[in-house]
Amino acid sequence: AVVSTQSGHYGRDRWKFGQFRHLCSRASLPTGHIKITVSRNSVFEDSFNQILGIAPQDLKRRLFISFKGEEGLDYGGLAREWFFLLSHEMLNPMYCLFEYASKNNYSLQINPASYVNPHHLTYFKFVGRVIALALFHNKYIDKGFTLPFYKRILDKPLTMLDLKSIDEDFYNSLKWVKENDLEECGLELYFAHEFEVLGEVKIHELKPGGEDIMVTEENKEEYVNMMVSWRFTRGVEEQFKAFLEGFNEIVPIQWLQYFDERELELILVGIQDFDIQDWQAHTIYRNYRRSDKQIQWFWQFVADISDEQRSRLLQFVTGTCRLPIGGFSELMGSNGAQKFCIERVGKENWLPRSHTCFNRLDLPPYRSYEQLKEKLLFATEETEGFGQE
Repeated sequence: AVVSTQSGHYGRDRWKFGQFRHLCSRASLPTGHIKITVSRNSVFEDSFNQILGIAPQDLKRRLFISFKGEEGLDYGGLAREWFFLLSHEMLNPMYCLFEYASKNNYSLQINPASYVNPHHLTYFKFVGRVIALALFHNKYIDKGFTLPFYKRILDKPLTMLDLKSIDEDFYNSLKWVKENDLEECGLELYFAHEFEVLGEVKIHELKPGGEDIMVTEENKEEYVNMMVSWRFTRGVEEQFKAFLEGFNEIVPIQWLQYFDERELELILVGIQDFDIQDWQAHTIYRNYRRSDKQIQWFWQFVADISDEQRSRLLQFVTGTCRLPIGGFSELMGSNGAQKFCIERVGKENWLPRSHTCFNRLDLPPYRSYEQLKEKLLFATEETEGFGQE
């Protein structure tokens, strides 16, 4: 198991999270709820059409989510699942709104080519609303953004070092400019830069008349700073402005003043690595004892499977594969804090069931480890919506 140090590292700053939750609680509307009905096959478009049609203030009421064709009351579990499924779809690079930061960095950033969709700015406003709604309602999303993207949300200055994680070649070229004498090297640079979008090469002037202003030893610091600023905003200024517009309608940026970019990522995405010992320590049992062979087999199963499979198991039971900042001890259910629970229910030929509103797994009394493994893998990987309440 991967032991995460994140929860301990941020434990001393938990008051920041408390301050933010206090602001959200004060702004929430205590009466009534907003019902959102979506199909699993079109969760992106269904959500888009409904969320933008609701006044921002009304979205601060309790969200009541239902999936078409599926019975069940939403005590919080379906809302968690909805945020997870929706964010998985709307941030998918296939839709051209966002792209991976680089070949080896799967964090997301705005795609400069998103303008191919004539309605892209409306979609970015929608994405901004959804991200802010996740923060406001204390839910998690599926994918994370780059740290520089979080810094932009927080309106914090971006540095050359921030480039390294998203465009190492660009970073190295600027680092070379800083560390070498341009005149000695005979390199001619100007306050302009070429870049390509969808096969079309464009020239951007860093300052008026930049194509004719040569970079010298005297002005290269200004050049590097302007290149850093441009690299983070190139072709995405309008998109980010639309994102912030939707975001601010739900969560004013000043509410986030307590956080740095890493803390913002944590409260939005949750801890992604989790400790099996922490999981065991904060699990309760109904009609089972910790010493029962089925429980021992369950923890053997958790230890044997991959990180991705553990995430799917956690999502099957709780509605999300992410953990709160404090780890398993801070799992939330429909009535507040709710520990992971395993209950003995059913017969050995039954499949496991889950109750995401209560973080509860109904685990039948299987006769062997192999049977338990087969049933759990089938329930968590081969079904969608099936076996969840």
